[in-house]
Amino acid sequence: MSMLSTDPIADMLSRIRNAAAVGKHQIVLPHSTIKQTIALTLKQAGYLSDVKVIENKPQASLEILLNEPGQNSVITEIVRLSKPGRRVYAKADEIPHVKNGRGVVLVSTSKGVMTGQTAKKQRLGGELICKVY
Repeated sequence: MSMLSTDPIADMLSRIRNAAAVGKHQIVLPHSTIKQTIALTLKQAGYLSDVKVIENKPQASLEILLNEPGQNSVITEIVRLSKPGRRVYAKADEIPHVKNGRGVVLVSTSKGVMTGQTAKKQRLGGELICKVY
């Protein structure tokens, strides 16, 4: 039986959610460009400590450091909004606020993956990937 996920982004978010719930500070998962971009955007937003690409054969790995050892995770909730069976799109003025601005929504726009706040400033809409709080 193959362990290939039909939604690799949801798999990544589930791994982050589960690691934060049990107090782990590091996860390693198969690399893809979209997963790396999402992780780097979460790092820029302050939700992850570090993101590294480990070059392996036959496939590279993505190492995500949620927080420093001995600290609590910044992420308390991470939810996938758009799914393969039901894509969710929003115009620039329809991008939702998360927890009155204390959280962030990630949007895949024509100029790349960015936070909802950045997309609103640039007047870009797109596919809502996930919300993080």
